[in-house]
Amino acid sequence: MNTERPVAAEAVAAARAAAAASGVEVREITEIAEMTAVGVLFETIWRSAPGTRPVTTELLRALSSAGNYVAGAFAGGELLGACVGFFGNPGKGSLHSHIAGVAKAGVGRGIGYALKLHQRGWALEQDVSAVKWTFDPLVRRNAYFNLGKLGALPVRYLRDFYGPMTDGINGSGDTDRLMVSWELTSPAVRNAAFGEPIRTDAKALISQGANVALSVGADGGPAAGSADGPTVLVAVPPDIEGLRTTDPGRAAAWRAALRESLGGLMAAGGRVTGFDRAGFYVISKEEQ
Repeated sequence: MNTERPVAAEAVAAARAAAAASGVEVREITEIAEMTAVGVLFETIWRSAPGTRPVTTELLRALSSAGNYVAGAFAGGELLGACVGFFGNPGKGSLHSHIAGVAKAGVGRGIGYALKLHQRGWALEQDVSAVKWTFDPLVRRNAYFNLGKLGALPVRYLRDFYGPMTDGINGSGDTDRLMVSWELTSPAVRNAAFGEPIRTDAKALISQGANVALSVGADGGPAAGSADGPTVLVAVPPDIEGLRTTDPGRAAAWRAALRESLGGLMAAGGRVTGFDRAGFYVISKEEQ
């Protein structure tokens, strides 16, 4: 008996509720014209250099025809968001969610959340229990979305994962990433799918004796602190994307500092347990 089926049905219902709340229909994409629209959408979001569109129509067609995940969020026939993933290890044991984005016209409506919940329901119906993806650990809103809103947890710090990227978001620096694993049937993820985010209180942890290994200095740059103790906090700047435009040197300093602190703690066995919306990763060293 497949015990995941009731969870899959529950996940599909949660996804439909999230889509309705954001005023969109989320569905798989199979038509060429809509796949082309997905490529244009991602090109607009990432402000790609000419000839470097994040995904092409041909690639999306191939992924979809091979049974992978290509989905979009539509409102009145307009594509407002999309998400693309492909199967990882043999036997469809996991799904790698490669890229997701929401158009400027759809920001603030919960469309990204609806897309990920649709992906969760779809994956569970494929008997996949985990979805993995990478994100830039310096981007505060993405860290909160992934760890807080969705309940995913980091499993690896990846140095310069993609190499140079020529777009308007990543700048010209190294493309360090956090790999997260979204355990689709865990209690935390199931609660998050019904609107109960993972809450982390950095201020309370500090009052209980947690040390801050990295904080935002008075000049907006990184300020190193102590990484001693069983619980350690690591900060990220409020707006790294803006900083890459206004002060590339300071943005690069943040990349180096986060790599040393967060990357170093994880390499030594530290486990990221959450992210405070105020801008702090929480790392537990108790199991080192």
